[in-house]
Amino acid sequence: MERTLVLLKPDCLQRRLVGRMISRFEEKGLHLIALKMLRVTPDLAKQHYAEHVEKAFYPGLEAFITSAPVIAIVVEGLEAIRIVRDMLGATSGLKATPGTIRGDFSSSRQMNLVHASDGADAAAREIQLYFQPDEICSYSLALTPWSRAADE
Repeated sequence: MERTLVLLKPDCLQRRLVGRMISRFEEKGLHLIALKMLRVTPDLAKQHYAEHVEKAFYPGLEAFITSAPVIAIVVEGLEAIRIVRDMLGATSGLKATPGTIRGDFSSSRQMNLVHASDGADAAAREIQLYFQPDEICSYSLALTPWSRAADE
């Protein structure tokens, strides 16, 4: 099982798409094990986007991510990191394939609704930024035997 961080960004909340996004992850069979609404502070933004802080586009990115609340989610499942990123589609909604979240709901590079960790190291680091260990609630679903084979 893998875990990944998903952020429903300010544009997702402003457009009232939170329920639709969560439904897509659940319908795919991913397991939501932590969820909360928060305001990203400038300090948290700098930690989260540390690799971009010195880039010319960073001030706009920080202004955007701190402009309204986000929903932080820890998603768990088989190959969760790859599956979530595949579900999101290309970073730019203009280039994202129809059927993906960004392909269906976004027409912008920055206003692309959802962030997801891009690898195992990033997922571990990002989950730690947004959640304390006691805020993650692993549990078993009774329907698991009906959604994947026992050896998966």
